[in-house]
Amino acid sequence: MFARAKAVYLATRKKHDQLFNTYVMRPVAALVVVGLARTPATPNQITILNLAIFVGAAALFVALPSFAGGLVAVGVLELSYLFDCADGMLARHKKLASKQGHLFDFFTDEIKAVLLAGALGLRAWRAGGYGLDLAEWPAGAPGFLVGAVAAVAIIASATSLTNFLRHPEIAGRETPVEAHYETVAHARARTLPALAVAGVTTFLKFLNHYPSHIWLWAAVGRLDLFFWLYAAINLLYLGRGWLGLLVRFGRR
Repeated sequence: MFARAKAVYLATRKKHDQLFNTYVMRPVAALVVVGLARTPATPNQITILNLAIFVGAAALFVALPSFAGGLVAVGVLELSYLFDCADGMLARHKKLASKQGHLFDFFTDEIKAVLLAGALGLRAWRAGGYGLDLAEWPAGAPGFLVGAVAAVAIIASATSLTNFLRHPEIAGRETPVEAHYETVAHARARTLPALAVAGVTTFLKFLNHYPSHIWLWAAVGRLDLFFWLYAAINLLYLGRGWLGLLVRFGRR
């Protein structure tokens, strides 16, 4: 079985993937794909399954505001992400990859990002934790509710921006079957400023890829800090995106 899973992993993995995916999630997901390949399950059904599991994780973040509850919720979130990796791998393994499936997968990812922001904000409101001023806010502090609303608005706007920028009319190319980042040309940075910008961009992308490290924040009991960080990273992305749109569409 492990030899089969290795073959599936090598044949269905993605280029330019996150290190967490490459060395942790996709090898495990390959084992899942080996099992699913023998069933009539479709990639889209696995996408629906991983969304349902994520909804459960979001509910647990709010319902279990304790340290142990955070670990449980993150464990369910990572299970959801395991199936999120498996759906695309299954599609490539069964030769079922399609533009529609790719768009459906991204649509569910958008829902999960918004759910995560809202759930973590409500969790912080129930449990208390660090606020924007880095002072301890008590449970029930209204600042967390304001932060939750703001974070949901930021994440929803950021995902809408991404959708807009990927429209063929805007991007200048058709929607790909593969993940967007697989189809973008990656020019190698050669100057020190370019290397610095590339390094910062890579690090910010890592921070925004919450399955890679949210478990670390849960392990040290600081999901409140992750909440603010997640909102801030997406606010930076939103600001950069709008700056590009203003330059492009604001010309006379």
